[in-house]
Amino acid sequence: MLQKNKSLIISICVSALIIIFGVIGAYFIHTTMSLQVSNKTSKLKSSVITEVGQKAIKDLKTIIHESQKFVVSIEVETGEGKVTGSGFLYNNKGDIITNSHVVGDASSVTIKMADTTVYKGAVIGKSDTADVAVIRVSELVGKNPFKVRKDKNLEVGDEVIALGSPLGLQNTATTGIISGVNRDFTIGNYEYKGVYQISAPISPGNSGGPLLDRKTGEVLGINSAKVGEETIGFSIPINQVLSLVDGWVASPSPASNSSANVNTNIKQKISKEEAEYLVSYFYNSLNSKDYVTAYNLLGSDWQTKTTYDKFRSGYLNTLSVNIESMSSIVSSDSIKVVFIIDASEKDGNATKLSKYNATYTIELENNILKILHGKVAKI
Repeated sequence: MLQKNKSLIISICVSALIIIFGVIGAYFIHTTMSLQVSNKTSKLKSSVITEVGQKAIKDLKTIIHESQKFVVSIEVETGEGKVTGSGFLYNNKGDIITNSHVVGDASSVTIKMADTTVYKGAVIGKSDTADVAVIRVSELVGKNPFKVRKDKNLEVGDEVIALGSPLGLQNTATTGIISGVNRDFTIGNYEYKGVYQISAPISPGNSGGPLLDRKTGEVLGINSAKVGEETIGFSIPINQVLSLVDGWVASPSPASNSSANVNTNIKQKISKEEAEYLVSYFYNSLNSKDYVTAYNLLGSDWQTKTTYDKFRSGYLNTLSVNIESMSSIVSSDSIKVVFIIDASEKDGNATKLSKYNATYTIELENNILKILHGKVAKI
């Protein structure tokens, strides 16, 4: 009997130990698995945050520089004289959106790009009541257009950028907010209904330029009107006029067909203002790390002597460049732009400031304004 009780006690102890170790083992496995799942989840969250952060990295200067490539300056000859305005590339068919009051009864339309290249354009559609029109430029077919936000309605306080060429000053950018919505008024024959009121200052010449989302750079509206001397401007929501625009794109005005098919580069002119603008645009491109655009502004002889890779590598340690002063020497077929720049450059782990004296020669090459030669010396 004693022997049996002893055996029973041993069996109970062994069973208890098995159960205890089993519980401990199960707990350990559960804890380990939970930690593994937790670690994977943490990595996913980290990745999402990084992606969101990367999308938000674009600063104001980068958005403006990238957008300016799609903005054009417009010069129109009418029976009443010359009219200037702005516009932006809408699609890959070479179509530019602007205001109807800019093109008017145009007998001739000239388009100037951000790099100062000049083309002829043809009005393929315009409204007599909605202040919107479309110009087609055959040489721009296949070019990447602006990103247009068709489904967004703005609210008061949303941050915006207004781009255009006010008073003939090409590629001017101003920033502000939506200060009012659903504004209605009439100017002449044009009816403005449900338009945005913006605090971003605009002036004559801004008309037809794009209103951009400050965060994404997408087109949200068409800058169209201003009240008196106040800094109150109005922009037509882009989604209001796209049905009109797309109709003209699909079926251009018959009167525009002949001129649209024979567009060619028009005779370019060289001026002090254009030469100095080109130099500024060159350094703005470098500041935005847009080495391709900067390199394309150089003449063929310079490009032959300096490959793109060599050109790019020469500026990789340049953090930013500021033009301190600028003047020009004008001759019959070229302009020498003399300027001083302050450059912030990487020097190992440190940053140094350097000053340079530079002279660039600007000429027409194949009817396109180019930087043909340049001399830069450290001061």
